[in-house]
Amino acid sequence: MKAIESKELTRYYGQFCAVDRLTFEVDQGEIFGFLGPNGAGKTTTLRMLTGQLRPSSGSARVAGYHVQSQRKQLKSRIGVVFEYQNLYERQSGRENLRFCARLYGMDRNDVEDVLVKVGLKDRASDKVNKYSNGMKQRLLIARALLHKPEVIFLDEPTRGLDPNVSRDIRAIVRDLADQGATIFLTTHYMEEADQLCDRLVIIDSGQIVDLGTGAELKARHDAATLEDVFVQLTGRLLGHGRNEYEYA
Repeated sequence: MKAIESKELTRYYGQFCAVDRLTFEVDQGEIFGFLGPNGAGKTTTLRMLTGQLRPSSGSARVAGYHVQSQRKQLKSRIGVVFEYQNLYERQSGRENLRFCARLYGMDRNDVEDVLVKVGLKDRASDKVNKYSNGMKQRLLIARALLHKPEVIFLDEPTRGLDPNVSRDIRAIVRDLADQGATIFLTTHYMEEADQLCDRLVIIDSGQIVDLGTGAELKARHDAATLEDVFVQLTGRLLGHGRNEYEYA
């Protein structure tokens, strides 16, 4: 069984097609990069795959469950870390996790285990409004791991973080994959995607424009870096005679 199966997945907003017949598969235990410029359809796809948004047509299964008809079962098998930090800032890190643990019917030992896993054990009693952005991101990952999900969706997990914290987050992601979790990763950092991902898909205007390993993509497009590939496939010149690109 594949961890994720998307078949002709499509989503319209009125007459606008945000996601256009996406078909791809993700293997169990794989770190799968989902790349594209702003407005390419990444967030819409992620919301459909996590059961938050109904496709207009097509279908998808995640962890064996249909994203439309089995959303309740799906929620217990996936963890999601969105780009925006939706935490209870006046509570401590531990209190945030204990609240979520009660929703999942889990005990305090599970909370302490994930605090250790993300390196927050020593700061678990501090209120979240005293946390740095990097610590908040660790807490979001800890919250997503509480119920031991099979598939974890990470939306821009290192955005705005300094290089040291970003490296720590990447190490956590690698460890999760080594332990058997499937990671679905969106990022605008091409070097990060190249380092982490077993395979990648690049989308633009709601459609897949290429898919493969980082090495395959670079060889296919005769490019030195994954960023060069990305720009070749999705770059738009800002103005005449300029050497800059718009990721929009």
